[in-house]
Amino acid sequence: MSQCLFQVYHGLDIITNKVTAEERAQCRHHMISFVDPLVSTYTVVDFRNKALSLISFSLRNTLPIVVGGTNYYIESLLWRVLLDTGDSGDGEDAVPNRKLELEKLGGAELHKQLMEVDPTMAAMLHPNDKRKVARSLQIHQETGIPHSVWLEEQRRQEGGGGLGGPLRYPHPCIFWLHSDMEALDKRLDARVDEMLTAGLIDELKDFHVRYNQRKIQDESQDYQHGIFQSIGFKEFHDYLIAPESSSQQERDALRKKGIEALKIATRRYARKQNKWVRNRFLKRPGDGVPPVYSLDVSDASRWEESVLTPALQILASLCKGEEPAVSPLRLEGAESRNKRSRHTCDLCDKVIIGDLEWTAHLKSKKHYYHVKKKKRKTEESGNQSQSPDASQDPPLAPSCSERLQETH
Repeated sequence: MSQCLFQVYHGLDIITNKVTAEERAQCRHHMISFVDPLVSTYTVVDFRNKALSLISFSLRNTLPIVVGGTNYYIESLLWRVLLDTGDSGDGEDAVPNRKLELEKLGGAELHKQLMEVDPTMAAMLHPNDKRKVARSLQIHQETGIPHSVWLEEQRRQEGGGGLGGPLRYPHPCIFWLHSDMEALDKRLDARVDEMLTAGLIDELKDFHVRYNQRKIQDESQDYQHGIFQSIGFKEFHDYLIAPESSSQQERDALRKKGIEALKIATRRYARKQNKWVRNRFLKRPGDGVPPVYSLDVSDASRWEESVLTPALQILASLCKGEEPAVSPLRLEGAESRNKRSRHTCDLCDKVIIGDLEWTAHLKSKKHYYHVKKKKRKTEESGNQSQSPDASQDPPLAPSCSERLQETH
């Protein structure tokens, strides 16, 4: 079962790296190419509801395997962590999504509204994170219950933990295919080159004419929702909207710019995926965490001995109720969890969510610059106001004026 976010939409088969017809003939795949590209309200909740029904049916005769790279979607299947507010975005006749309407407001206004109805949740979310703030407001508006209360109820369920509810199925396991970053970067760049050879540019042009051109003309284009946010489409925006009068040299330059942007975005996303696995799976607090088995794919020529054979052996042992010969990765304790504390640095005029992010900010060059600037101003002010016979040194400026509200 594929669970890449953008593979659910019709179109852009190359850029979303959908399995080929030949591959699908060898093994049945689900959750691919069934949502209209113009639908912008399809959510992880819609995905979860459809996927769970398929999993329930598959469990009667087979072992379902969830494959893909959108780890947030994997979480929605493994744990009971999402709320279903009744919105559905899987069809053209879906009702207007309240969350999308909320997102039209400014971040500060959204956060102010959330602070009034759910101060606990507001303290955990940055005002600039409009999508999460809007989601919390949507949940309150449609259920009458603050989002933070729902989350606390999930955590209190048997098997629940700091990040949500309990596991949905008994004895799941996770295979994490990871690679040396240098080898992975080369492989990702080569993959983009293969996409270009397979007809990526023509696919983008065709999709642009059919679905995107009118949106741009109407000034309603939005690269933050639906299939239009997929990596590879927005990176070629300038190339796709280049005027007819553009010279071939100008077009080639825009094409080259789009290719480089695609490669950079792809490498960045790979690092984000690895970070998600470490933070949300390996560091997840509580006992309800599936074993995570590490499989090294740095050398693709050793696929059978490094990946396929050990994965099948691990799976066979687990199905028999036996301990696999290979140990899962050790889970880091809950003490290393990054608490979603809210910090305010008055010196830098920034709101920062998360203890680790706060520590990093205090060590940053920008913060250090403001500290030195404030200290210099304080010393200059002290020198001007200090009388010749004063006996006390001027006070040093604080490194930062911090207001902290800790949330769990």
